[in-house]
Amino acid sequence: MILTSNKSFLDWGEIFGDQVLATAILDRLLHHATTLNIKGESYRLKEKRKAGLLGKTPRTETAKPETTGE
Repeated sequence: MILTSNKSFLDWGEIFGDQVLATAILDRLLHHATTLNIKGESYRLKEKRKAGLLGKTPRTETAKPETTGE
């Protein structure tokens, strides 16, 4: 299963309206998971910049895999 979000794990309590519920969901999702933190702009933004619909491209970083320690 692949799950994506543009919010950090710390923001999930606000999304679900309950920090305890968000913690329980994340605990179950991340128990045996491998997480990837991808920094930089999305492909949609990149295409809009190519088309001249947005300003200059900001500095981007490459994706770095992170593990949960399991």
